[in-house]
Amino acid sequence: MEFTKGHGTGNDFVLLPDPDGQLDLTPELVAALCDRRRGIGADGVLRVVRAAKHPDGAGMAGEAEWFMDYWNADGSFAEMCGNGARVFVRYLLDTGLATPAGAALPVATRAGVVRALVEGDVVSVEMRRPQVYDSSAAALGGLTLTGAVVDVGNPHLVCVLPAGVELSALDLTVAPGFDPAIFPSGVNVEFIVAGDPVDGTDEHTVMRVYERGSAETLSCGTGACAVGAVALRDAGRETGVVAVDVPGGRLTVTVTETACWLSGPAVLVATGEINLPTLPVSDRR
Repeated sequence: MEFTKGHGTGNDFVLLPDPDGQLDLTPELVAALCDRRRGIGADGVLRVVRAAKHPDGAGMAGEAEWFMDYWNADGSFAEMCGNGARVFVRYLLDTGLATPAGAALPVATRAGVVRALVEGDVVSVEMRRPQVYDSSAAALGGLTLTGAVVDVGNPHLVCVLPAGVELSALDLTVAPGFDPAIFPSGVNVEFIVAGDPVDGTDEHTVMRVYERGSAETLSCGTGACAVGAVALRDAGRETGVVAVDVPGGRLTVTVTETACWLSGPAVLVATGEINLPTLPVSDRR
């Protein structure tokens, strides 16, 4: 099987070219590919397939040629992945599967069609405007941390840390507890503190994230959008630009009246072939 490895601010993915949708991709195979000791290692898998050739993308084939078939590291599906979409676009352009035409490049996802713009090393994707619509709480290490419930096409809980709780001290080797009545399909939980002012932005936030299906990651694009929306709301703003620092680097979130743009670097680091019989698929069932 051919593969490419890429990342966006440390949020890493195995990309599998499958234009005609012929690959028998299973949860067990995805988990084995993402295994960091016995597989390639990644936060998730991006299957590169034509929208018309995938049942989840066929309805969007008239708007976008390519469908981002995203899987979490544990083999579960996710509706959307902002960093994944940025790396996916980098792959399409670098392999010649798509060409920049000045206008935004459309990509079909389970959360709908997103658009991407590329300027040098920076890839920006336009996603739906985050909806901050409720409050809930996360339980972690004996702490109960209140947070904002945000929909970015997938579910998020953004928790601003109270005074005296250090972001670096949080133990994210275990999953935070959450209210399953509000998040029946699980949730990505972001923990944030305010950062020092950054030129050209309205707010600056530092975050760590526990992603459902992948554990703590170095970055989360939709999580950054959720965090940006909460930071602007707390500052009394409806729109604006937020610098979001993640362990893997910096993302820029621009919230407009109708959308959210996520911008940052997207890098392809390796290509190769993997010998499928050597993967520990049977161990992961």
